[in-house]
Amino acid sequence: MNKNNTIEREADDMKLSARNQLKGKVVEIESGAVNAIVTIDIGGGNFISATISMASVNDLKLEVGSDAYAIIKATSVMVGVDS
Repeated sequence: MNKNNTIEREADDMKLSARNQLKGKVVEIESGAVNAIVTIDIGGGNFISATISMASVNDLKLEVGSDAYAIIKATSVMVGVDS
């Protein structure tokens, strides 16, 4: 990542506007018929899971141990506390 927290890639690759880009390692892929739940270890005991299509898993050549980014782009964030 560069000083603007964006991922630097080859000139032919896509750039993203999302600022929340967390690099990690794929630790689990729960494959279903259409979708998969991909879990990425982003360090410090923190994990992020995302449901993506099986087509995307295959296109990205994801497998356990692969480097990957969790890229978060949201229009709202909810905050909660323990009761």
